[in-house]
Amino acid sequence: MKSDTAAQDRVISFDSDSAAIPERLLLAHARGEVLFICGAGISRPAGLPDFRDLVIDVYQALDAAVHAVLSGLPRGTCNQWEVDVSTLNDPQRAEVKRFIVGDYDVVLGMLERRLDNQTRGDSRVRHVVTERLRTGNQPASIHRALLRLADRGGVTTIVTTNFDLLLERAGRWRGSPMQTYSLGSIPRPTRRSEFSGVLHIHGALDPKPDRFSELILSDQDFGEFYLRRRIIPDFIHDAARLFNLVLVGYSANDPPMRYLLNAVAADGTRFDDLKERFTFFGTSMPDPVAIEDWKARGITPIHYDARDGHSKLRETLELWAELSTANGKKKRVDAEIRRIVKVSRVAASEADRDLFDHLIRRSNTSERIRLSILASSKKADIGWLDAIMSIGAEKEGGRRS
Repeated sequence: MKSDTAAQDRVISFDSDSAAIPERLLLAHARGEVLFICGAGISRPAGLPDFRDLVIDVYQALDAAVHAVLSGLPRGTCNQWEVDVSTLNDPQRAEVKRFIVGDYDVVLGMLERRLDNQTRGDSRVRHVVTERLRTGNQPASIHRALLRLADRGGVTTIVTTNFDLLLERAGRWRGSPMQTYSLGSIPRPTRRSEFSGVLHIHGALDPKPDRFSELILSDQDFGEFYLRRRIIPDFIHDAARLFNLVLVGYSANDPPMRYLLNAVAADGTRFDDLKERFTFFGTSMPDPVAIEDWKARGITPIHYDARDGHSKLRETLELWAELSTANGKKKRVDAEIRRIVKVSRVAASEADRDLFDHLIRRSNTSERIRLSILASSKKADIGWLDAIMSIGAEKEGGRRS
């Protein structure tokens, strides 16, 4: 039997190209104890901008001079980046400086104050934001995969900092309409069935285009809801005590991510009952510094290859959904068992052995018996059957009762 340390270190890959996911997260998901929190990255395949590009779009509509400067800046600029701002006035230069360091929420707040002498309400900035995010986009496949994974067994709950309603549209496409909750209307976290729906913790676009949408967009908004009213930190704290939080579609320096991380990290130093948090993060090559950066923020990173438009993230989530215990496809699970046991356990790859063990480990008693019979019917060698017996003797609880 593997040691507790080995159990903590096990990772599972659904195929040779997918991200390696800690098995402890997969087992928590099988128990219905995972809550996904989604950022702007999941809506980029549907043609919507991330926070950086949204700011550029706002300036394109409202300030051509600053837009000319911002649109020429490459991604990844930092404090030392030199840019010609000689044609701009001092407030515009200050906004460009803030943009370069990634303070996009501050930039929008500064622009609102400069143009409208306000930072909330019916400003021109918010008009442009809502118009840009209302463009006729359809949900992407990653939205559908996340909704399947958000199913805790008859109850689907997913959190997002996005304003768009693409997750709701994806739910309708699946034949499972989702209730929308935003800001103060969001239900308190619980494992009961009333904690369900698409929870827009930073606000949601009103379905009616002529109606005002309350959005957490500027630095003042974040201060209001994170620091003064503490609506979102309290929600995140309660959720982190009940669920393993999984962040998808964020980079480490996104303003929403910074606020979320601060909310969780502060509670993590005071409370020892918070569950482990995870994030999917992509790079074009291994980046050990980025991994350590996430760990230092109290988040366990799950790395994937970000080349080819982050397709590996989508494929990983789709495979996970296909094999999930809540609403995955039994035929797909059976096909994996049959494929793996075609060779002896000794001859199988380590990844296949780990996947086989996981499919057994996460199962309840009746499912484990069914898979054992299936493996035996395919003349699985004694090594596979011994593994099933060994897993059945494990003390750790990874499966639904």
